[in-house]
Amino acid sequence: MAGSTHTVTNQAPPLVGYDVFTADRALTAAVERHLAPELREEAMAELSGLGRGCGSAQVQEWGALANENPPVLRTHDRYGHRVDEVGFHPAWHRLLGKGVSAGLTAAWSRPGGHVRRAAGFLMWTQAEAGNGCPLSMTHAAVPALRADPELAAEWEPRLTSRVYDRELRPAQLKAGALFGMGMTEKQGGSDVRANTTSARPLAEDGTYELTGHKWFCSAPMSDGFLVLARAPGGTARAEGNGGGLTCFLVPRVLADGTRNVFLIQRLKDKLGNRSNASAEVEFAGTWARRVGEEGRGVRTIIDMVAATRLDCVLGSAGLMRQAVAQAVHHCAYREAFGAKLVDQPLMRNVLADLAIESEAATTLALRLAAAYDAAHGEGGDERERALLRIAVPAAKYWVTKRCAPLAVEAAECLGGNGYVEESGMPRLVRESPLNSIWEGAGNVQALDVLRALGREPLAMDAYLTEVGLARGADHRLDAAIRGLLTELADLEAAEGRARRLVERLALVLQGSLLVRFAPPEVADAFCAARLGGDGGAAFGTLPPTLDLASVVERARPVAVA
Repeated sequence: MAGSTHTVTNQAPPLVGYDVFTADRALTAAVERHLAPELREEAMAELSGLGRGCGSAQVQEWGALANENPPVLRTHDRYGHRVDEVGFHPAWHRLLGKGVSAGLTAAWSRPGGHVRRAAGFLMWTQAEAGNGCPLSMTHAAVPALRADPELAAEWEPRLTSRVYDRELRPAQLKAGALFGMGMTEKQGGSDVRANTTSARPLAEDGTYELTGHKWFCSAPMSDGFLVLARAPGGTARAEGNGGGLTCFLVPRVLADGTRNVFLIQRLKDKLGNRSNASAEVEFAGTWARRVGEEGRGVRTIIDMVAATRLDCVLGSAGLMRQAVAQAVHHCAYREAFGAKLVDQPLMRNVLADLAIESEAATTLALRLAAAYDAAHGEGGDERERALLRIAVPAAKYWVTKRCAPLAVEAAECLGGNGYVEESGMPRLVRESPLNSIWEGAGNVQALDVLRALGREPLAMDAYLTEVGLARGADHRLDAAIRGLLTELADLEAAEGRARRLVERLALVLQGSLLVRFAPPEVADAFCAARLGGDGGAAFGTLPPTLDLASVVERARPVAVA
């Protein structure tokens, strides 16, 4: 019959109209585990509401539109006046507004705030990853600003607000504000101590004038920025480089309503993260306010860096979860060679391998968020703070590196459909390397872990105490802990093997958490393949004797009407 070839069969329906939170068993379990009983009911309801938004057709469309219509730089107005504005598609503003109203910048102002925000950030990344950058920068600026109580009192209520105000105007006229960051320069990159931007004091009140060029400035449409520059009176002892590298707050609009000198030279044309603007900016007589002491810029900004690194872990965990959800969903519907793909042994092996990688990332990320709540809560748990000193850079190194191969393998599960833009998988693939590069690439994280191991005995003790909680539960984990202790006993000339050491630190920590908290089939598969050597270099090489069907079913997102 004419037109019969247009009948569509054997295609998976769109993964839409479902609750991203309740469909993620690893995430819901982690939130329940790490929140106090009196907080759980409210938090679960709130996160479920956000999860339904993430899984809605409307939000998914906004994500696609924001990436199809990237930001545009407008340096001058029609009359030739310098304006340096970045224009965004309306979908971007809708997404960012939803993220702010969901409390994704408000972790510091409520009990259990970091766990609740972490779960929300992990989900919101699955809807659209690009707007995670300004949300992350704004969230992470709070601990840096607290180095100056006066600045913190002025800005923190706006940064933790649930009001999104996109207009460029003086901060005192806004109910909510966003922050960006500019540390790296052309000649230095990750070596921020090579920065050459200069700061000239204007008065004794902590105000300065900046001159310099930032090679990467995150979220250039924000209301304020934390940047590093050299102050002439800085103390050499603080930075060890003979200069006064200092942290400054650069407002986009000054108190009198005039635009600060913030010259956006160009927007970066990036592999992924297309919806978000990253820029090169120039300071030329730019007004700034010092944050913290002169010469202690790295120390002032380090808590911001740590918080954004945790967001890199959360963002990668979110991308991994969405990739796995799409792959399992597709294979649950698609038939080939007489059976559903999900029921065929080899595909089941691939899906299970992807699923345990995703669950390990989520479980570790939420454990670190819980440590943040303990370390920054009332009384301040020093052991948890010490654990973060090793666990955050180790997780940043490993989880973000696992994201790209997982995303590619998940796309392959959809076959040719996964290579087509409409599937959404190419956007995940393009986004997947991002978090490994941002906020210090792999070598930076590995060297940071080495410094912590060498200089902070409490950090190593906190890590070993944490993984030791699972000792005796799995012989492969026990053997991995013994092997790690042997490696840690000799840190002389460790730089050349730093990546291997940090990988083992992350894997052992993930294994210990899964053995304690995940279903036995998930922990068994992880320990066999990641710690016991019973797995190959590619996904889909788990021992076939494991209960892989249960692992895959746990990872399946069940759509609801």
